[in-house]
Amino acid sequence: MNDVGEAARFECPSAQPDMAGARIFGVLTGSESAPRIAYLKSEVRVPLSALKQLGSLAPTQVFRFAASCEEHRCTHFDGKRCRLGDRIVAMLEPIVDALPPCQIRPSCRWFAEQGGAVCLRCPQVVTSIPKADDALNRAATPAE
Repeated sequence: MNDVGEAARFECPSAQPDMAGARIFGVLTGSESAPRIAYLKSEVRVPLSALKQLGSLAPTQVFRFAASCEEHRCTHFDGKRCRLGDRIVAMLEPIVDALPPCQIRPSCRWFAEQGGAVCLRCPQVVTSIPKADDALNRAATPAE
C-alpha cells in the first residue's frame, strides 16, 4: 500500500460515464450472476451521445469506466483514501491469481492505495451490481 498525497491525480476505476475524463477500460462479460470485466488493451473514449445507442441498457451495464477521481465529491472518499477500494480488498475474495492486464493501473487510485491485492479482485467489480451479488453490494455500500 502506498501513502497517497493530495497533490497526486488519480483515476477512479469505478466511474460513471458522465464524469470528467471518462473513458472505457473494460467490457462486461461472464453471466448475470457472475459478471466479469474483460480489460481493453487501449484507451477508448466514447461521447455520451453515442452511448445512447445502447437502447434500454445503461452504459454501466456494458462497460467499465475510469475517470478522474472526484475525491471530496465522492461518498467513498474519506479525505485521504478511497474506502471503496479498502472494502473491496476486505470483503471480496480474489478471483484471479495474477494481476490482469490493465491500462489504468499506473493512475488507478485503488492500486496506489491497495497495491495488487485490489487488482486480484477487480475483474468482478461492476458498476451496475446484480441484485443477487450480496458480497459486492456490501462492499459497494459506504459505512454510515
